[in-house]
Amino acid sequence: MCGIAGWISFQHDLDRELAALSAMTDTMACRGPDASGTWLSAHAALGHRRLSIIDLAGGVQPMVAETPDGPVVLTYSGEAYNFTELRAELRRRGHEFRTSSDTEVVLRGYLEWGQGVADRLNGMYALGIWDGRVEKLVLLRDRLGIKPLYYAPTAGGLVFGSEAKALLAHPEVEPVVDADGFRELFGFVKEPGRAVWAGMHEVKPGTMVTFDRSGLREHVYWRLEVAEHRDDTETTVRRVREMLEDSVARQLVADVPQCVLLSGGLDSSALTALAGRRLAADGERARTFTVDFEQSDAFRPDDLRGSPDAPFAREVVQHVGTLHHDIKLDYQELANPEVRRATVTARDLPFGFGEADNSLYLLFKAIREHSTVALSGESSDEIFGGYPWFHLPAVQQVPMFPWVTASGLGPRNHPTKLIDPDLLLRTLDVPGYWAQRWSDTVAALPVVAGEDAHERRMREFCYVHLTSLLGLLLDRKDRMSMAVGLEVRVPFCDHRLVEYVFNTPWAMKTFDGREKSLLRAAVKDVLPSSVVERVKALYPHTQQLAYVGRLQQQVGELLSADHEAVTLFDGAALARAVAAQPEAVDRDEREAFERVLDLAVWLDLYRPTIKLS
Repeated sequence: MCGIAGWISFQHDLDRELAALSAMTDTMACRGPDASGTWLSAHAALGHRRLSIIDLAGGVQPMVAETPDGPVVLTYSGEAYNFTELRAELRRRGHEFRTSSDTEVVLRGYLEWGQGVADRLNGMYALGIWDGRVEKLVLLRDRLGIKPLYYAPTAGGLVFGSEAKALLAHPEVEPVVDADGFRELFGFVKEPGRAVWAGMHEVKPGTMVTFDRSGLREHVYWRLEVAEHRDDTETTVRRVREMLEDSVARQLVADVPQCVLLSGGLDSSALTALAGRRLAADGERARTFTVDFEQSDAFRPDDLRGSPDAPFAREVVQHVGTLHHDIKLDYQELANPEVRRATVTARDLPFGFGEADNSLYLLFKAIREHSTVALSGESSDEIFGGYPWFHLPAVQQVPMFPWVTASGLGPRNHPTKLIDPDLLLRTLDVPGYWAQRWSDTVAALPVVAGEDAHERRMREFCYVHLTSLLGLLLDRKDRMSMAVGLEVRVPFCDHRLVEYVFNTPWAMKTFDGREKSLLRAAVKDVLPSSVVERVKALYPHTQQLAYVGRLQQQVGELLSADHEAVTLFDGAALARAVAAQPEAVDRDEREAFERVLDLAVWLDLYRPTIKLS
């Protein structure tokens, strides 16, 4: 896993722009701590930071293929999990290889198939190819958007990179956030292609962007399509198991230590069991890590977390026989301003997931001392219908993003409810933004002949989770892991599995009357019954009231200093929440504390120009 950057210009001599390219590339040193490289020509400059995973000695980037008509140069982040098969096919077509890396396979695949290489890759990737034969840049992002990729137009050209900070390091890119960017931040809905920073864009998932002297073009090479599902339930369960086993096996290929993130929930436990079986066949044991928190008293269940993770994780460890590590965090680590600074820097944005970002960063940092690659259960809930709100009749009846409806995210009951209501309602019109985004998103979903209203609504729910929520979670996973140089792979995001399960009827997805019926049935034979029957619990957080007290102290300091961050919030309401006893602070107020602290760090780090009118 790596960081990529580049600058294309038909008005400058980029041979002389090493300093500018290096500045962009160096912002992503955390993504690629093992090596760095640059390649410059008159009209193209490509940079790379490398985290070595496959072929540690080879695979140096940017990678160049010299042809009689000019160089073809690749800067690449990610993994192509089917590179072994592709390399064999390319060899049959006459290609020779100098390395055993998947990078060279991708480069040779482009030489053989051109832009059609996109259709052949299975994996997570973001890449830039400068085709010197025709002076064209090709930007390509994986189907689900697992790896990030940004670009922005410049005078006579374009800059791109794995993270916004790489683009912001370029002298022609200004740090500006406008009203549309803030709607995205406050809306809890990921609009594909929007980068929050004004003038900047994301390459959309499943999309290729090309740029040459005639301008910029966008080509969608993959999207979720509607297809008739012909398999019965028994066959569907078997196919899910086969696909998941294949995905896990492919993603266990690495030349560095690897592990599985284990929460004790169905998703991560399934990956642990399947990875354990696969590795055992090669005489190896799976390594697992679980995050937990130092508590001053016993676990207190709530409506989002009905049980602690640790006991279930221990059962899986014993059942599978993994080499296990518990990573215990305390409230002082979570509340450390330097940790918050690191997570906000990793995101390039405020308004992430607050404490959950901090704890994930600390977990990944601890794991990185033992492993370089980790498997994660991300996206299972979006694919199989695992969230509680999927199954609430009152939510199902509302044509709106279900996580918005279920959370009661009205203007007066917003997770950042202490924000200035005039900003939320009048300036940003977040409710109007939600309505428009819902309408635009579901309009892209084809109507299925003979589908009844309930089945259609549930198909819409599955679709918006995969296109408007999953991106937020994948981005969080990528930023927190790459901030410490850890590659996290997501076997549930194999596009073949996503396509197949997306088109199974909702009645089949819930055939046993519960959430994630297909996944539960597919892996029940390899897991303890307690884990198979466990009700979903969201990502854990600390229940230490001392943590809330520390947040109150830090927000109080911002109020006393009249920091710019508090001007976006209702100052009086914020002051009352700061003055309350920690046990009296509700979930929304705690979330508001996280957001105002994140915002303060972001304003101090990036010094953005904010244009809300």
